[in-house]
Amino acid sequence: MTHQPDPAPGAEPERGLVLAAPPKGAEADLAELRELSRTAGVEPVAELVQHRGRPDPRTYVGKGKLAELKDRFRDSGAESLIVDDELSPVQQRQLEDALQARVVDRTQLILDIFAQHAVTAEGKLQVELAQLEYNLPRMRGLWQHLERLGGGVGTRGPGESQLETDRRLARRRVTLLRDRLRRLAKQRATRRKSRRRSETPTIALAGYTNVGKSSLLNALTEAGVSVDDRLFETLDPTTRGFEFEGRRYLVTDTVGFIRRLPHQLVEGFAATLEETLVADLVLHVADASAPDDELDAMLAAVESVLGEIGAGELPLELVLNKIDQVDPLGRRRLANRFPGALHVSARTGEGIGELRERIAERFGERFESVRLLIPYDEGARLAELYALGSPVDERADRPEGVFIRARLPRREVRRFAPYLIIESEARSSA
Repeated sequence: MTHQPDPAPGAEPERGLVLAAPPKGAEADLAELRELSRTAGVEPVAELVQHRGRPDPRTYVGKGKLAELKDRFRDSGAESLIVDDELSPVQQRQLEDALQARVVDRTQLILDIFAQHAVTAEGKLQVELAQLEYNLPRMRGLWQHLERLGGGVGTRGPGESQLETDRRLARRRVTLLRDRLRRLAKQRATRRKSRRRSETPTIALAGYTNVGKSSLLNALTEAGVSVDDRLFETLDPTTRGFEFEGRRYLVTDTVGFIRRLPHQLVEGFAATLEETLVADLVLHVADASAPDDELDAMLAAVESVLGEIGAGELPLELVLNKIDQVDPLGRRRLANRFPGALHVSARTGEGIGELRERIAERFGERFESVRLLIPYDEGARLAELYALGSPVDERADRPEGVFIRARLPRREVRRFAPYLIIESEARSSA
């Protein structure tokens, strides 16, 4: 798969001009695109915006703005054009012809960043699948040298058959990748079933990219996950556990969300997004230090993607991270704007204890405190109890059997009903 090579250490980043054509009346927020460009190794040196009802079907911007774009591109010394939209093959080709330079649209840019950051075999397969699906309808662009020969001799036969061969190979590769990813998905499902059997609560961290989810995972679980200050630092789902009051919880870090996440990635990055979909609780992590309008936009972007993948109905807790960067007045304003949201700092540890308590409260109703007396000749029942992974608060060997004080999942209480000690019995035997 072709993508922008990682910039060599110490090398000058590629210079890019940022272009957008938002609807009339809409704000052109290019801050995210500039940050995406820098993550991909392109330094934005200029930008151009044209408000339109809809982009021009051939050249994306209007005729007059295209002439202005040529001048601005030349004067800025840019080497590539970065467009804040997904271009059609025709639009991309027309812009490349006009500028005689490489044109990268928003989807390509994000796919390139994902290609740079994918670590696991599954993550790399998902990147390749998303790139193939994006490139398939654009493959004719690779054969422009044949198209420009015009009709007649030299434009049929080998050239066209080569293009069809490439497309067929690409489609075959897509099928192969989908099969491999399905097998990996089955393996994930098997691992999740074992978690379900043990009734281990699972929590997914969701949030805008670069809000500190990985840092929060480390703070909650004392894990050592990479926390570099880059967009999409986490692509592959990372699950770690922690214990609180004798109960074990699993926390999964997911890919950072952004505005208008390309549909190829919503579909292709099932590994990470599925972990959100099957979680018992979603912690929506937000940057408490962001300006109000930026914070609102990030919250809306995450809620939109959660809804798109079918996770919008899951129990959710809002967690405002980076609270150490907010002054007392700002904290009061946040408390008024988001009542009930937890204020934490993954960097300093502030609020992490309260976050663990809040998580435990969420799952407290799922368990019932019981006292059991299991006869020694029914040791298999004792093994079943421990296999559930339930918190055992007390165990004592008594003449008539093993006394257990534990918290059982409510649906499992009936299975151990023959061994329950009612409250009066427990007091008299104490």
